[in-house]
Amino acid sequence: MSSVDSTPKDAPAWGENALLEIVDGIAWVTLNRPDKRNAISPGIVWEMNAIMDEVEANDAAKVMIVTGAGEAFCAGQDLKEYFRIPDTWPAIERERLYRANSQWQWRRMMYFPKPTIAMVNGWCFGGAFQFMIACDIALAADDATFGLSEINWGIIPAGIVTKSVSMVMNQRDSLYYIMTGDPFDGAKAAEMGLVNFSVPREELRERTMAIAAKLMEKNPTVLRSAKAAYHHVRSMNWDTANEYLMAKHAQTNANDPERGSQKGMSQFLDEKSYRPGLGAYRRED
Repeated sequence: MSSVDSTPKDAPAWGENALLEIVDGIAWVTLNRPDKRNAISPGIVWEMNAIMDEVEANDAAKVMIVTGAGEAFCAGQDLKEYFRIPDTWPAIERERLYRANSQWQWRRMMYFPKPTIAMVNGWCFGGAFQFMIACDIALAADDATFGLSEINWGIIPAGIVTKSVSMVMNQRDSLYYIMTGDPFDGAKAAEMGLVNFSVPREELRERTMAIAAKLMEKNPTVLRSAKAAYHHVRSMNWDTANEYLMAKHAQTNANDPERGSQKGMSQFLDEKSYRPGLGAYRRED
């Protein structure tokens, strides 16, 4: 098998293709192949799965921010290392790689139990759309470059890219960029709803950290339930969603060690010490 293959048993947990640093409650996760515009290789796949295990289990990590080293966020899948070389592997090894990639890029990222933010600092193409959209919140530099360029070399945006795009962009914008392959910048991405905000590059990190700080003020049990509920009810009819949300609300209250709803209600109604529309309840009580 090619030396490019980084299987779980051979690869380091992380540190070569992806980096993790936990500072002041923020887990900074950085794709680390700047010479390849952080294109997704087997090494990134295995290391990102290991990093997500660590971030989930580490109580010091409250929010996860995903970004890219150098001037790129992620150029999508590495066509040689992720596709051409694995074509020479036994089928079972290929399937293991593709399952692991689906795990971190969308299945696990979408339902990750801690808040996730994509900080798009540059080039963002193809497969990068999957995990960027799967993150709860996304910010981009105004001059970041986005693109669904697959049409230009005779393929479609596969994996789960097209599905991901259809969840956040309207039909006209989605089809235009899928069918033309035209690039667009961060400001256009924000206008279309692909990212929440677009800011000057020099303000991107500070703005992202400010949102992370706001999320860390919230009750983590309720945050986890709120994002899970959102993803589940999107495919439900109104009656089913009502039943699910009532049950999820009861489950959240029962499982919340902070007893947040009781605190918030008491602080609002009895103490009159906070206003829900203007901030979070005092969690330290």
